[in-house]
Amino acid sequence: MIIAIPREIEANESRVAATPYSAAEFIKAGYTVRLESGAGDKSFFNDKDYQSVNAEIVSSKEPLFNGANIIIKVAPPSIKEINLMAKGTVCVSFFQPTIDIEKVKTMSSAGITGISMHLIPRTTLAQKMDALSSQANISGYKSVLMGSVHMGVFMPLLMTAAGTIRPARVLILGAGVSGLQAIATAKRLGAQVEAFDVRPEVKEQVESLGAKFVEVSSESDDGVGEGGYAKETSDEYKQKQQQLIREHISQADMVITTALIPGRKAPILINKDVVEIMKPGSVIMDLAAENGGNCELTEKDSVVKHHQVVIDGTSNIPATMPIHASELYAKNIAALISYMTNDSGLNLDMDDEIIAGATYTHDGSITHEATKDILKDQ
Repeated sequence: MIIAIPREIEANESRVAATPYSAAEFIKAGYTVRLESGAGDKSFFNDKDYQSVNAEIVSSKEPLFNGANIIIKVAPPSIKEINLMAKGTVCVSFFQPTIDIEKVKTMSSAGITGISMHLIPRTTLAQKMDALSSQANISGYKSVLMGSVHMGVFMPLLMTAAGTIRPARVLILGAGVSGLQAIATAKRLGAQVEAFDVRPEVKEQVESLGAKFVEVSSESDDGVGEGGYAKETSDEYKQKQQQLIREHISQADMVITTALIPGRKAPILINKDVVEIMKPGSVIMDLAAENGGNCELTEKDSVVKHHQVVIDGTSNIPATMPIHASELYAKNIAALISYMTNDSGLNLDMDDEIIAGATYTHDGSITHEATKDILKDQ
């Protein structure tokens, strides 16, 4: 069985789907590993590193995909890449099928099985495959460091001969994996940290990291969705939320927003008028920039200023730490491949919760229910 690893073609993607270590593990398990030359360069893994573990190196995608059973990527495949894949090929990558409808249709028509790391269920059994969480940890950590570069103040309390410098005030909107890591990182750097989340059950986690939990008074579990993810909230809740955020954001030196709803445009938490009441020299790190952003003024992959406030819309923060990001992602991918194969080869059991949940096209059909619903309405 051949596993193929192409070189990522997106300009801001520096990760690779398999490291020399994970390639060696695949080879030990009996797979043939084929790598497009230069695939690991941006992650600081060169062709010789892969050759040293007996991976094959090819010059381009045509020979790479020829005869490949499984293609593993980080970014979603391009239409050009999809057109090079043979019927029956399994392609594993990050992919948001409800947003990338045309590619879903192309893959379905070509008979390609598409498996998305975005769709791995958050269950105990699937933990080792949960690439969203592994990469979100990096986003949360690095966003604090990036934000501190933009800020005009120190993070910790400083006692100097010239007087005392107060610690920075950091507000985290969304206490999922990236938000919790941002809290921990900001606390380690000495900041005063507050966090808000629509899910009241995360209060204990926030407080265990030393942050203050800011909560909207509500009698319902308005923000709690399936699998522990956040969901769309009611208009009344949103109104209370906006007022509360407005009060706290005006005092913050750094705001990190992490609110995402799977398969949907990111909710707007910070409107233009809220940015205009923020302190001069403060910063917003918008970790939802890839899906439109939590700030009305966010521009994907741009840093903009409004009213002396910096708004950073870097959409692929994990790629700024490509070594560890690739190592973690490669482990997630390896765990998934181990799960969906056996001694006889591929075992795509569409009755299995993990495989069925992560698959969006199979045997010439679109299998992802939310995507099918969108297509019905078109």
